Amino acid sequence: MADFSGERKKSMTFYSCLILITELMMLAMTLHVLHYSGFTRTQKTWYLLTFVSIMLCAAAEYAVHCGLYSPEYAGILTVLTVVQFSIAPMLGVFFSGALGLHDQAKKASFIFSLNLIVEIAAAPFGLVFFFDEAGYHRGQFFIIYGAFYFISLVYLLVCMIAVGKRFRHRDFQTIAMVLVILVSGIIPMTFFQLNVTYIAIALSASLCYIYYNDLVQQDIKGDLVSNQEKMSRMQQKIISGLASLIENRDIETGEHVSRTSAYVKALAEDARKDGVYSDQLSDHFISLLSTLAPMHDIGKVVVSDLILKKPGRLTPEEFEQMKKHAAVGGDVVREVLDEITDEEYVSFAADIATYHHERWDGTGYPKRLKQEEIPLSARIMAIADVFDALISRRCYKEPMPFEEAFNVIKDEAGSHFDPNLVRVFLKYRGDFEVTPEN
Repeated sequence: MADFSGERKKSMTFYSCLILITELMMLAMTLHVLHYSGFTRTQKTWYLLTFVSIMLCAAAEYAVHCGLYSPEYAGILTVLTVVQFSIAPMLGVFFSGALGLHDQAKKASFIFSLNLIVEIAAAPFGLVFFFDEAGYHRGQFFIIYGAFYFISLVYLLVCMIAVGKRFRHRDFQTIAMVLVILVSGIIPMTFFQLNVTYIAIALSASLCYIYYNDLVQQDIKGDLVSNQEKMSRMQQKIISGLASLIENRDIETGEHVSRTSAYVKALAEDARKDGVYSDQLSDHFISLLSTLAPMHDIGKVVVSDLILKKPGRLTPEEFEQMKKHAAVGGDVVREVLDEITDEEYVSFAADIATYHHERWDGTGYPKRLKQEEIPLSARIMAIADVFDALISRRCYKEPMPFEEAFNVIKDEAGSHFDPNLVRVFLKYRGDFEVTPEN
């Protein structure tokens, strides 16, 4: 048994700690892979091969260099070293498979398997390494193992770059850090025989693992954002299409929808600017309001064309039929949007469609709500809808001049319309003086 000096004991203690940390780190990574649901079975296999192989190689190296060498163990240690020297150059191949380059990894494994043949053939002759009375020594052709090992690491770095190119997000700083860590571990082992290689490999493997998963997660996040944008565009097209369908049945112009959307947005922004309902008028609220305003008359699908396009004044019976469009508006919205968007979106649109004919004094329809019982979105919509109807040509009337239309809105403050919103509307009347293309 070797006689340890104080410095030697400290060195071996430090080395033992490095190996222990390496083993625990790879054990943790192995357990994470086993319990992680984001990998396919093939990916898990490659990751497990990588992490378990590092554990095995580190343990084999420790058995040789732990300071407990005895010539009687030479045969066992030779086998362990052959296993270590055969597996270590395969680590880059294993990890390339884990990074998703399965076909490349399979092809590369045949090339690096040559190293296994060389190690087995050279072991009896001590050409790559050998043991004697003093312990482990590098052989005359140790460079063979070193060359395979170096090529494997270069192969891993090339694979990391190749994998990065498959993703929209790449982080070459991470690749550079892996290179620095590997070099920091290999140089001391190669030139100073300091056994820190496997802790460097373990750190690099962990960093590669994090790097790959980060690439996957960033791309997933990018896909989610892209899908959300596509869904938003699809929702807007559905809303625009339905609104246009209703508009084309109702009046000669198709601009009412776009104008009222612009009006509600301007009125909401102006109100927030003046501190009116500013606690409710968030950017999100205003965005929903302007997007969903075109749905306000969707309930008109239940109204006959004879009533919608009647050139004269409606009879009381016909007006009762017309009023149904508000009562059923929310139901139609829910049927159309319920399966393609979230509840907040649907409820917001339903409020606009159902309640934009309610009046501040409680005499409106369909629920006879009053004042702030009426959703804010519907109160804003009511002003925009009536104002645009006043200044537009319809089949039953000529357009009203702006000044007269503003006076109508002013006179109806506190009875038909929310007086707080009317004050804002009149204060910023220039935002609404857009001549319709009648």
